[in-house]
Amino acid sequence: MRTFIRFAAVTLMFSLPGFLLVAAGQRGDSHGQEHGGVGGGHIPAHGPSRSGGQMHSEEGQPHGAPPAQQGREMNRAGGQNMQGHDFRDSAGHPNAPHVHGNDQWVGHATPNDAHLHMDHPWAHGHFTAGFGPGHVWHLGGGGPSRFWFNGFYFSVAPDEYGYVNDWLWDSDQIVIYDDPDHPGWYLAYNPRLGTYVHVEYLG
Repeated sequence: MRTFIRFAAVTLMFSLPGFLLVAAGQRGDSHGQEHGGVGGGHIPAHGPSRSGGQMHSEEGQPHGAPPAQQGREMNRAGGQNMQGHDFRDSAGHPNAPHVHGNDQWVGHATPNDAHLHMDHPWAHGHFTAGFGPGHVWHLGGGGPSRFWFNGFYFSVAPDEYGYVNDWLWDSDQIVIYDDPDHPGWYLAYNPRLGTYVHVEYLG
């Protein structure tokens, strides 16, 4: 019996650090992540700040979608950015709006972006089930035009379909954040990929 207890104690002692690292990654802790890392389970502590224009990198280069008058278009079926806008601000970062490990939101569009204008914001009501890192949801099915979790339905902004081609609609986690600049829209963030899109609540 004593031998079994010693064996169990030694096994627990060596397996506990690995378990804690895995658990930290699943919670989205960014302590092991590089300063500007993307995805890997990281969940931002907050949504983007209200912008008065485009967000800029430390080097002064603009991030995010260009103003509507520059004619940014998306191929809704194939999801290719037709104007060649590139969100890859560092090596290994996705060509989609994303959030760095330090909670910097890259690609948050300007307030006057025409593709995000709604004539009737919140036509289906407001989403009130919970925002931010304390409310991690599991996708239950669907696709960009209509997806769901826990009985709540959303749709991705049509011009942003190309940014969700690698989302797993029946299993990925997402976190919903309020969009401070575009009435009627929310931001759906995918911790696995570190990317996000504008979504409309359908009820």
